[in-house]
Amino acid sequence: MRLWTIGLAAALLGGAAVPGFAEEGVAVPAPRLDEPAAKGQEVAVVAGGCFWGIQGVFQHVKGVESAVSGYAGGDADTAHYHAVGSGRTGHAEFVEVTFDPAQVSYGQILQVFFAAHDPTERNRQGPDTGTQYRSAIFPQSAAQEQVARAYVDQLDKAHVFAADVATTVEPGATFYPAEGYHQNYLTLNPTQPYIVVNDLPKIATLARLFPGLYRADPVLVTDASLSN
Repeated sequence: MRLWTIGLAAALLGGAAVPGFAEEGVAVPAPRLDEPAAKGQEVAVVAGGCFWGIQGVFQHVKGVESAVSGYAGGDADTAHYHAVGSGRTGHAEFVEVTFDPAQVSYGQILQVFFAAHDPTERNRQGPDTGTQYRSAIFPQSAAQEQVARAYVDQLDKAHVFAADVATTVEPGATFYPAEGYHQNYLTLNPTQPYIVVNDLPKIATLARLFPGLYRADPVLVTDASLSN
């Protein structure tokens, strides 16, 4: 369950400052090291807090063919929402992004990722706290791991953010799709207060910072077998 109250929503919507909320939407530089353009499909896996918003962002990125919410970092028997919500499973809420590297590179995927959340927050994002909300990259190859680690180092050395990047790079994790009701959550619930305050601004950030990558119509998850 999201750590959310109507009173907190009202404070945010009214413009009041609330301690602990992520400062996101920072214009981040492109990675100096990137994978070369290639044909076919590639998969990137990232975790940046609640998967509703991160999934929603990547569903609006040109070249992305699917973006699936799920759990990574723990065991199969705990890859369920209520267990993950305990913060004791090792899982993070992640998004598996399948993309066409001829249209959008892995480095650009990471650039969007770092702009869409606050990578300096450790084991939290905004109102959500716990290891399940950590900022993490799960590389799918040695090349992706090299790009990811080099990019974190680049952002830190350039002092792009006010604090050091807390994003972890975690190769070798197994991934489990989240329950069906979590898929396309942002698109299906655009007036839900949590979405309005925390996640719709991420879409606006994507359109503002990456107009060449933004597409208005999201690519949605349609595979009914994703339901757990």
